[in-house]
Amino acid sequence: MSQTTAKRIAQMPLPRFSAAILSAALLLSLLAPVAWAAPATVQDASQALRKGQPAVALDKINAFLNANPKDAQGRFLKGLILTELGKNVDAIKVFTTLTEDYPELPEPYNNLAVLYAAQADYERAKNSLEMAIRTHPSYATAHENLGDIYAKMASQAYDKAMQLDKSNLSAQTKLALIQDLFSPAPRQQDIAKVKETPKPVAKPVAPAPVVATPAVEPAAPVKPQAPVAAAVATPIDAKESIVNTVQAWAAAWSARDPAAYLAFYDAEFMTPAGMDRPTWEAQRSERLTKPDFIKVDLDYIKTNIQDNTATVRFLQRYASNTFKSSDRKTLTLINRNGTWKIQEER
Repeated sequence: MSQTTAKRIAQMPLPRFSAAILSAALLLSLLAPVAWAAPATVQDASQALRKGQPAVALDKINAFLNANPKDAQGRFLKGLILTELGKNVDAIKVFTTLTEDYPELPEPYNNLAVLYAAQADYERAKNSLEMAIRTHPSYATAHENLGDIYAKMASQAYDKAMQLDKSNLSAQTKLALIQDLFSPAPRQQDIAKVKETPKPVAKPVAPAPVVATPAVEPAAPVKPQAPVAAAVATPIDAKESIVNTVQAWAAAWSARDPAAYLAFYDAEFMTPAGMDRPTWEAQRSERLTKPDFIKVDLDYIKTNIQDNTATVRFLQRYASNTFKSSDRKTLTLINRNGTWKIQEER
């Protein structure tokens, strides 16, 4: 490899993959760490991908690669774009040729494992992750993804054992435990089969607490007293209401309920990249219902209220059977007749 090529690859940012079997599929911050090192067209393609415009991103990266067919960074980004577009066969070809041309890079191996796992080809996924670890032993994401692959392969083995011997309580117990790793709550229908194992209680997503006004019971006549001023909402009450709203929004997302989820968005919500509202709602509905499960947890919630609007910042942990991520997120909410609605999301 020439010194020029080595330098270019050295500048290629190492993606911050989230740890899941399908962790690499939608990595949209590929170029953020060293955007200054990337050609303008690669930056443009990355920006389009982050804005939810994968088709535009593909056109831009293809234009760049026509002039720079060997550029590792551009080819890597093209693989991510193809994955986002659902063109997994083409993405596999891109990442495979990257491993052939640059076998010292672990990321393409990890992405191949992602795509193979999506096809339930766990043997190939395992081999790809082992290659990623061989090239980069401290690549933590590959180690965790390999653990997920081993768990999936074990699940298949236990399932086969149960097919051969339905009375095998040991295999049933182990299968139920593995299934619990890949679902937001224990699968009761599977755990119930294990007669001699205590049945754990599922932890459904709790709806946001509703502060009810206590009913006033009839009381005996009392002496007239000075009128009591009506309670005025304090900033603490408002913050609690906002936090409850955001938690309920996450709960609707976790429940994969498009109607409930979309109800949290204001009529004047700023859709990404100027997308029209019906198209955006259709896209969000599809992304909510496509995974087998979704789990969204919010931590470190910070709220800032100014007049009729609020800014909420938090750490969002998203997990599904196809993707896992941990990102900082900011929501802008507006108070509409006492109800907080999401006006902007970034």
